[in-house]
Amino acid sequence: MTGGERYMVPVDVHLVAVRDGAAGPQVLLSRRAGSVYAAGHWHLPSGHLDGPFEDVVTALVRETVEETGLVVDPEDARAAVTVHHRAPAGDARIGVFFEVRSWSGTPEVMERLVCDRMEWFGFDSLPEPMVAYCRAGLDAYRAGARMALHFQEPGDPIGYDPAVDRLRLVPAPGPDGPQPAKEVRDFVEGAVGRITRWSDASWARDTSQVWRVTGAGGGMWFVKVHQNTKFHARETAALRSWVPGLGGAGPRLVATDPDHLAIVVTAVEGRPLHGAVLTGAEENSVFRSLGVLAARIHASPLPSSPPAVAPVTRAERYVKVDRHLGAARPHLAPGDEEHVRAVVERAVALEQLPLVVTHGDFQIRNILRAADGSLRVVDFERSEPQPVVRDLVRLLDHFDGREDLCQAFFDGYGRPFTALEQAHLATEAVLDAVSGIGYGTAHGDPELVERGRRTLARSRAGTLCPSPTPLDGDTPT
Repeated sequence: MTGGERYMVPVDVHLVAVRDGAAGPQVLLSRRAGSVYAAGHWHLPSGHLDGPFEDVVTALVRETVEETGLVVDPEDARAAVTVHHRAPAGDARIGVFFEVRSWSGTPEVMERLVCDRMEWFGFDSLPEPMVAYCRAGLDAYRAGARMALHFQEPGDPIGYDPAVDRLRLVPAPGPDGPQPAKEVRDFVEGAVGRITRWSDASWARDTSQVWRVTGAGGGMWFVKVHQNTKFHARETAALRSWVPGLGGAGPRLVATDPDHLAIVVTAVEGRPLHGAVLTGAEENSVFRSLGVLAARIHASPLPSSPPAVAPVTRAERYVKVDRHLGAARPHLAPGDEEHVRAVVERAVALEQLPLVVTHGDFQIRNILRAADGSLRVVDFERSEPQPVVRDLVRLLDHFDGREDLCQAFFDGYGRPFTALEQAHLATEAVLDAVSGIGYGTAHGDPELVERGRRTLARSRAGTLCPSPTPLDGDTPT
């Protein structure tokens, strides 16, 4: 400020004395009494600095012994959180909260004119009424924040009311990467409560926006912001309809925000198969389990009004392949484009396959392996009714030179593909490869690009679909 008297506010200190209770950590609270502000409300032991000669740690030690009888060594005071607070009447102050876990003595009411009770409470069972300012400091402390704002408005209650929660956490620098927009953060905290940590869990491409979030109570969820309304609608529909039928093999939808294309889902047990190092026996077991999981997905009930199974016209196929080739052409090998067009030309005459529920992006990086070896599946933004071959397209790369893994998958699936299905799979794999090359190049996903190139090379060599022997008497038309 320029000119005039310098703005000054009081500084107070708060004791967050924590001990281990039978049901978890407990915090010491006292109840205000008499003619003091907020009489009848619970609060942390606290007080003001005595003057410019007293530092905040000295003040904490002094106030603690004066109010509770506990003797605290200054070396045992740990900075918890600093809160810039404004009361409903408009008076502001700075509150410095300290965590203390070691002391001498037993807490008791020392100032009976202003305090009538002192007790230990679990953090999940705090008493009512509690001074809103004190509750804000405790919530910020539990959230792991370094600093918080708690500016109340005129007319706000003195006591904590979750409907009038003015706490705002000030983000601290850290290694966890960027956070989503404030509107998304507000949506998530409205769904699961205060978030203590946002960790970027996105794939290494510019269209992926996924975060692993940790709540103040220790819970964990995943937050995803979709790149368009189509993906948001698909994933939301899948999580509400067929994914619950997988039991523990998929996440549970907690909340959805169609305005910001965001969802919150439960965390799923397991480590990603992507990049995992497995023994030969483990690989065969994993791919057999993948077959079982794919069969469970394909057996899920279709939507009550599934889309009509309309034949794909020659013109539609050509439009689709022209679009994919347009993006991928600069990155194709000589002869790739001619091969792709020949595959599409042959596919025009194929009989259409029936539709089933599909994951739509059934690949290793969307599969988790739990400690007991069972598999989990995530990421359903491409889920829609499609032929069963749709979910094999992105697994074919793992079968290259590994007929044992192919056999293990189909053993788990319960049957080999028919000749007609294999013909459709060959077509879908080629189209997906071209699409992946164009998309991966444009969005910085080199893995997708290389997989597409390998797929095209195997298709041209005639080694793309090492499926077990098709069912007798079933040939493509």
